[in-house]
Amino acid sequence: MAEKAFVINDKNYGMLPVVPLRNTVVLPYTITPLLVGRSNSLNAVEAALLINRKIICVSQRVPSEYDEDPKAKNLYRYGTLCTVLQYLKLPDGNMRLLVEGTDRVFVERYYRNKDFLNAYFLIKPKTLLPNKIETEALLRSFKKVFGQYVDLDKAIPEEAMITLNETNDPREFFYYALANIVLDSRKKQALFELDDLFESISKIYKTTVEEIQILKLENKIDGTVKTRLNKLQREYYLTEQLKAIHKELGVTKEEKTDLLDFQDKIKKTNLSEEARKKADDEMTKFSRMSNFSPEYSVIHTYLTWILDLPWNDPKYKDFDLKVARQILDEDHYGLENVKDRILEYLAVVKLAKKVKGQILCFVGPPGVGKTSLGKSIARAMDRKFVRLSLGGVRDEAEIRGHRRTYVGALPGVIIQSMKKAGTRNPLIMMDEIDKMSMDFRGDPASALLEVLDPEQNDSFRDHYLDFEYDLSQVIFITTANTLNSIPQPLIDRMEVIELPGYTAFEKINIATRHLVPKVLSEHDLHGKLKINYQKATLEKIIKLYTREAGVRSLERQIAKILRKVVKKFVEGDTKKSVTVKAVDLEEFLGIPKHLYSEVNREDQSGVVTGLAWTQFGGETLQIEAVKLKGSGKLKLTGQLGDVMQESAQAAFSYARLHAKKYGINEDFYKDCDLHIHLPEGAIPKDGPSAGVGLVTAIISVLSGKKVKHNLAMTGEITLSGNVLPIGGLAEKLIAAKRARIDNVIIPRKNEPNLTEIQEEIKKGLNIILVDKIVEVLAYAIK
Repeated sequence: MAEKAFVINDKNYGMLPVVPLRNTVVLPYTITPLLVGRSNSLNAVEAALLINRKIICVSQRVPSEYDEDPKAKNLYRYGTLCTVLQYLKLPDGNMRLLVEGTDRVFVERYYRNKDFLNAYFLIKPKTLLPNKIETEALLRSFKKVFGQYVDLDKAIPEEAMITLNETNDPREFFYYALANIVLDSRKKQALFELDDLFESISKIYKTTVEEIQILKLENKIDGTVKTRLNKLQREYYLTEQLKAIHKELGVTKEEKTDLLDFQDKIKKTNLSEEARKKADDEMTKFSRMSNFSPEYSVIHTYLTWILDLPWNDPKYKDFDLKVARQILDEDHYGLENVKDRILEYLAVVKLAKKVKGQILCFVGPPGVGKTSLGKSIARAMDRKFVRLSLGGVRDEAEIRGHRRTYVGALPGVIIQSMKKAGTRNPLIMMDEIDKMSMDFRGDPASALLEVLDPEQNDSFRDHYLDFEYDLSQVIFITTANTLNSIPQPLIDRMEVIELPGYTAFEKINIATRHLVPKVLSEHDLHGKLKINYQKATLEKIIKLYTREAGVRSLERQIAKILRKVVKKFVEGDTKKSVTVKAVDLEEFLGIPKHLYSEVNREDQSGVVTGLAWTQFGGETLQIEAVKLKGSGKLKLTGQLGDVMQESAQAAFSYARLHAKKYGINEDFYKDCDLHIHLPEGAIPKDGPSAGVGLVTAIISVLSGKKVKHNLAMTGEITLSGNVLPIGGLAEKLIAAKRARIDNVIIPRKNEPNLTEIQEEIKKGLNIILVDKIVEVLAYAIK
C-alpha cells in the first residue's frame, strides 16, 4: 500500500505527490491526457486518488526512456498543480489519466518516501503589471496574430478561437496559446517559468510570428508541389486528346520525334537480319505506346543499345612488323621469348588479314607487364584498346547480360565493351581471368567459353539483346597469375604464354629506362628537380628492399625516395640536382626488409633449401628436420597442404626402406620420432615439388650427415626412388639466383624447359639434372 500524500492547510503552500513527465508540459487552464507507466508515478497517482485527486506534474530536464525513477536534480522546479478528472487502468498495468491544470507552482523541495516522490510546493501565479492599457494592447495584437496561426495550422480546430475570444483573462489566454503552439518542450518550459506575464506574452507573440512565417512557407511549398502535379495531369490529358485528334486527322505515328530518330537510324545502320527484325518489332510496339507507360523507357533503352553498337565492317589497317617490334621494345625490356611469340602472332594476322583462332593468355606473377603488353599490341596494330577486369566476377549475367524481364537490365560486359570501342575489331583485354568465382547465379567462366571460342564467337548471343552478334574480328587477350583456378575447357581455347619474373639485371634496366622517368613524370618534376639513381643504388633496392617477380614494389621504393628528396629540396636542405647513392638508402628507406640470412648459409644436418612456385613468383623454401625420442611418429608443421604431407610420408617411407644403405639403424622408427617443419607457418604451402628436399632432410638428420648449404633443390619423388618433373622452373631458378645460391638440383625431365629460359637467368647457376633420389643424396649430403 502506497504512503498517503497530504496537503498543508495553507491554501498557497503544501505537499503533494509528483508525476514526472517526458517531453510534455502540462499547463494551468488546460485539460491534458496522460499515459502513466512508471511504478513510482503509478504509486503517486494511486495515493492522490485516495485523498483529493491532486498531483504535481513536473517535466524532466533530460527525458530518457530508461529512466524509471528520475532524480530530483533531473526535474524542473516549476510545475502545475493538477486535478485528476478521469482515470482508466489498462490491462498491461499502465494507467490513462485526464488531468486539469489549475495552478502554476514552484517546488521548494523534493521529498522521496518509500513508494513515490513528493514535492513541497508554493502556488506562484504569473504576475501582471498594473499598466492595463499596455497589457490590453498587447493582448489584442496577440489574439489577432494567434488567429492567423490557427488559420494556417490545420491541426488546431477553428472552434479554439471562439473559446479564446470569449475569455478576458490574459493568463488563461497565454496558457491556452502556449499549449497549442508547435514548440519544443524546453522552450515551452522556459516561457512557463517566466514570472512576468507581460514578458511571457511578448515572447510567445514573437515566437508565434516566426511560426506563421514558417507555416506560410510550408503552405507555399505544398502549393507548388500540387501545382506541378496538376500540370502533369493536365499534360497527360492534353496528350491523350492530341493522340485522338491525330487519329481522326490521319496524322501518321512517324511524326513523333523519337520514332523519327529511331527509324532514321535503323535505315542508315547496317544491322544484321536478325537484329533488324528485332528492332522493327520493338519499333511497332514503341509507336503504339504512350511515353507515360513504364515500358516506354525500357524499349527506348533497348533500341538505343542496338543502334549504338558498331555494325559496319572496319577498314583493314595494315601495320609494319618492324614498327611493332620497335613498340614492344620501347614499352618493355627483356621478355624476348614472349615478344617473339607476339610478333609471330602479328605476322599471321598481317598475312591472313584475320584473327580467327588467335586468343592469347598471358600468365605470370603480378607486375611483370601482362596488361601493358596488351596495350602495346593494340598500339602496334592501331586498334582500339578496351580493358575488362574480371576479378571477383561471379555472376554469369555480368558476361552475357540480364534478360529484359528484370528491372534495370543491361547487356553484359562484352557488349558494353563493343559499344565503348565503337568498332567491330577492337583489342579486348580480360584481366584477372583466374580471379573469377561461381555461385548460385551461375559460372561466368562457362559463359566465356563461347566468347573465347573462335568457332562460336561469330554468333555470340547476349541475353539482353537476344540476337546473335559477331565477335570474330575482335582480338581477345586474357591475363592470369596462375592457371590452377581456370577451368580446363577455357584453357583449351587459349594459347598460354608464360611471363616469368625478371632477373635483377633486367629490373635495373627496367628501372633506368621506364620506372624512373615514369615516376618523375607522375610527380611532374621534369625541369624542376634532377634526380639520378646510381646502378649500385637500384641493385641494392632490388636485393634488400624488394622481393618480387615483377617491378611494382621497386617502383614504389623509387617513388618513396623521390618524395623524400623533394621534401628536402622544398625545405632547402638539398640542391636542384641529387644523386641517390647506395649508402643513402637506409636514410630514405630504413633498414633492409629482405636479408638473405633466411637461406641457410652453412652446412647443417637436417636443413635443406627447397624451391617453391607461388603466384607472386619463385621463392626459396627452408625445410628443417629434427630427431626426437619416441615411437616412430612423423610430425609435420608449417601449414602444409595435403599433397605436401603425402610427399613427406613418401619421403619417410623411402628413408625406412633404404636406411641401411645410408648407415641408419633399420629399426630407428621404433625409438625415435621425426619432426619436419617449414618456417613461415602463417603461409599455406602445398605441392609435390618439395619431395627431394624432404627426403634429403630426413636422410641427413637420421644419418647425422650434413647437407651442403650452397644448394637448392626441387622435384617430386616416388616410393621407387624416381624424381619426377615440376612446373614453374624459370621462377624457381630466379628465386635461387636472387638468394645467391650457385647450385640447383632439378629433375632431368625438365631439361627441355631449360631451352626456353633466358640465358640471363641461367648464367652463374650450376644446374644439376637428376633422375633418381640416389643422385640427389649423393650430391647433397657430405
